[in-house]
Amino acid sequence: MSKSSPILPGFNPPPPSGKRAGICHAFDRFAGGATRHAGSPAAFVLALGVVAAWAITGPMFGFSETWQLVINTGTTIVTFLMVFLIQQSQNKDAVAVHLKLNELLASHREASNMLVSIEDLDEEELRQLVTFYRHLAELADKEDGVKMSHSLDEARENHAAKQHARASRKYRPEDGGSGADARAAAGASP
Repeated sequence: MSKSSPILPGFNPPPPSGKRAGICHAFDRFAGGATRHAGSPAAFVLALGVVAAWAITGPMFGFSETWQLVINTGTTIVTFLMVFLIQQSQNKDAVAVHLKLNELLASHREASNMLVSIEDLDEEELRQLVTFYRHLAELADKEDGVKMSHSLDEARENHAAKQHARASRKYRPEDGGSGADARAAAGASP
């Protein structure tokens, strides 16, 4: 019998298997720990201490090329390795943020599900969405505020309904099309 995911009940992803999965998991844990520690005050003090020790030993080595090569080589190696560790952590964080946003979109009744996994779109598709959102902003500006439309799916419907309601207030056959009766009734009521 298959066990469901503790995170998503009823969802049964294939289990990670093999040596590669173990290596990836170990690297992920190492990268996360290394980036957390590299960004700590202790790591900064350690790096400052190394640079200070290197500077203090300059006169002892006569500020030789070898002395300069030590710090250049050390910083180059550390920088080269940290690029990969930081990128791994950023990739993991980006996936986690996307999943959290997807959950918010999926769980909100009025949110558009069209935006779930938007990060998988290519650049042209993203440009099309930007154009749509600009159009949405123009519609909201016409409605005197950006808070009038709530989702992609409802934006056009809301705008059309508002235009229809506004048009029906402007033209009323019973008052000659001026809308005066509607305004008078609104002003006369307590």
